[in-house]
Amino acid sequence: MHKKALALLIFLSLMTLASCSSGEKKAPENTSAEPTAAEQKKDEPPEYVTAREAFQKLYVAARSFAGDVKPYRLESTYTKGAPANEGKAGLWRAAFASPSRKAIKAYTWSGLTGPDAPDRGISHSAEDDYNPSNTSTQVFDMAFLKVDSGKAFEVAQKNGGEKLTKKEPNQPVFYVLDWNSKTNQLTWRVIYGTNRNDAKLTVDVDATTGQFRRVEK
Repeated sequence: MHKKALALLIFLSLMTLASCSSGEKKAPENTSAEPTAAEQKKDEPPEYVTAREAFQKLYVAARSFAGDVKPYRLESTYTKGAPANEGKAGLWRAAFASPSRKAIKAYTWSGLTGPDAPDRGISHSAEDDYNPSNTSTQVFDMAFLKVDSGKAFEVAQKNGGEKLTKKEPNQPVFYVLDWNSKTNQLTWRVIYGTNRNDAKLTVDVDATTGQFRRVEK
């Protein structure tokens, strides 16, 4: 009887374990998982803006560096596919100086994604020394900027640029804004090319009045 009772107890235990095992269910795999932030960012289409829109974003960011910051340069970087003929770019960089801190700092706005592009949004460089007597870092008042990059392009087109874009509709163009100490004017330089060294044409436009100034030789 003892052996039979033991055998019955073992049988019942095995049946109980089998019942528990068969009742377990695997959690269903999440086949509709939300994409990660990095994946969403990668899939976003490129964003292109004009100078004034980018400048406003960069100036707000620069105010966290110092309350008395003033800009001394704004420039775009040409990238393939950018609607440069609308005065727009996916990369804008503005450099600011703070007299109180005696320092300069550059901020970049990016609307692009990709291995060679800065992260989307705003990033900044390290601080550097500021020398007010240096003409290459001469600050200007933002109130002088009345003409956006799109208008500057229109003026440049009428003064030599149209010949280039007729031959090459996808002609690269980028923009540089800074203070011209010789004429005492805030000046747009509309540059036909990917950099200053290989520029086919550079047209200066008054950034306050929108008037054509000159073609740089």
